[in-house]
Amino acid sequence: MISLSGKVALVTGGSRGIGAAVAILFAKAGADVAITYLSDRKSAARVKKQIERLGRICLPVRTQASLATSVQRAVAQTVKEFGRIDILINNAGIWKRAPIHTMTEEQWDETIDVNLKGTYLFCKAVLPAMKKKGGKIINIASTAGQRGEAGYSHYAASKGAVIAFTKSIAAELAPMGIHVNCVAPGWVATDMTLPALRSRSTLRTIQRTIPRGRVASPDDIAGPVLFLASHLSDHLVGATLSVNGGGVMNT
Repeated sequence: MISLSGKVALVTGGSRGIGAAVAILFAKAGADVAITYLSDRKSAARVKKQIERLGRICLPVRTQASLATSVQRAVAQTVKEFGRIDILINNAGIWKRAPIHTMTEEQWDETIDVNLKGTYLFCKAVLPAMKKKGGKIINIASTAGQRGEAGYSHYAASKGAVIAFTKSIAAELAPMGIHVNCVAPGWVATDMTLPALRSRSTLRTIQRTIPRGRVASPDDIAGPVLFLASHLSDHLVGATLSVNGGGVMNT
C-alpha cells in the first residue's frame, strides 16, 4: 500500500545506521534517493550499491551538515540530478558524552551545530524545491529530547529543540502542502551507540527499561519514517512519533 514511486528523497547521514536503513527502505518503496555523508565514503558506496540493486538511483553527496554552503551544495546537486526533492529526512547527528561539569564550549557548539543547526539549514534549503508541489520533511529527534539524558545534556537540548522546531515550522509550511513531522527513537543499535551497548551488563540494564525487552534496530525506526513520508500520514502535522518500544511514553 505504501509506495514512493516517482518520488525523490534526500536523507542526511544516510551512509550508516538509521539513515542507511531509511534510504534502503525508501528505495524498496520505489523512491530515488540522495544520501549525505561526512567522511565514511565506503559506507556511502555500500548503500549506493544496495539501492542500485533494487533498481533505483542513489546519489551520495559529501556534506558538512553544520555549514550552510555545504548544505546548499548538497541540495543543489540533488535537484540537478533528479529535478526535484519530495522528501527530506534530517537524520545527520552526533552523540558524544560530556557531563556538564567538564563540558567545553566547543563540545556544546559542535553538538548544537550538527544536530540543530544542520536540521534548520536543510529544512530552509529544500523549501524552494518543495514549494512547487509540496513535500514531506521528517526530522529525527530522540527520547533524550523528551525526558533529558544525564551526561548528554547538550544532545538532549539539541533534540528537544528539534521537536519544538518541527512543531513551529509544521504550522508555517502546512498551508504550502509541506508536511513536517518528527520521529523520536529510543535506544537503537548503531555504530554511534555501540560503545554503550557493547557491555552486556549495560545492555541488560537498558533492556529492562524497554517493555518490548530489546533495543531497536535501524529498520525498526525506518518503518515509521516511511509511514510519515507516505500519503497515509497526510493529516499529521507537527507530530512526534515516539519509537522506543515503550521505554518513554508521552501524551
